[in-house]
Amino acid sequence: MRITLVIARSACLLGTLWWVPQAGASDEPVRVVSQTVGTDELLLALAEPGQVAALSHLATAPEFSAVAEQAKGYPQIAQGDAETILKFRPTLVLAADYSRLELVEQVRRAGVRVISFEHYADLADAYANLRLLSRELGGRAPARAEHIIADCEARVRALATRLAGVKPVRVIAPSTYGIMGGAETTFQDQCDHAGAVNLAATLGHIKGQQVAPNEQMLTWPVDMVVVAGRDPATALAPYRTLPPYQFIQAVRDGRVALLQPWMLSSVSHHRVEAYETLALALHPEVFQ
Repeated sequence: MRITLVIARSACLLGTLWWVPQAGASDEPVRVVSQTVGTDELLLALAEPGQVAALSHLATAPEFSAVAEQAKGYPQIAQGDAETILKFRPTLVLAADYSRLELVEQVRRAGVRVISFEHYADLADAYANLRLLSRELGGRAPARAEHIIADCEARVRALATRLAGVKPVRVIAPSTYGIMGGAETTFQDQCDHAGAVNLAATLGHIKGQQVAPNEQMLTWPVDMVVVAGRDPATALAPYRTLPPYQFIQAVRDGRVALLQPWMLSSVSHHRVEAYETLALALHPEVFQ
């Protein structure tokens, strides 16, 4: 039985799932092409090696992917067009709500099942995505999903215990593109688990990714600046000459919390590592 997935957004961000049966059952082995980094990470966590037909073109890029090394053992789609995807003979394609609609429709018209993931704001979304994909893969994948979820839950509880009673650190995550992540973003999710206050959300009243309020930002009491990179000096360098960041005391003093490049945009269960890394940078005293 072929399955079409429809996801409807709800107030809790998880949405409601419906499975609509379609004609054209197939018993052929599952062969999956992943079109995004987030779905690469889900797929490699759950699938048997033979089920992975191809990963996204960014799968091996460490600035975007948490599984860059693991991904090197698999083919990648060099171009994001339907012809390239279909040459891998997939039975399932993994996409996201930001994938091109015409691409998704072309793949569907070719008779290939497509799952488009739409919700990834927090861990609950990551867990729902793991479980959904595991059911599609079958075999040992559902058990793997539950093991991953249990491990994440244990790590989150341990981190919360360490951070109990700490004074939250007031932070911003600057961008050279002139936008900032506020409420209902992956960065807000990281702050919520790492003992941090996201000033873009609390003082800037930013929701989602929006243009930074440059003048207003100069009045914010920023304790630390969260940046991504391999070393603090290099990661902070672009902001030392970029207004308004160059006038913020935390930038001038070099008060930096450093994340690995992929962490700021992580939408899978690997985000737990970002929680831990940010918490360690902001509250080193509780990890001694």
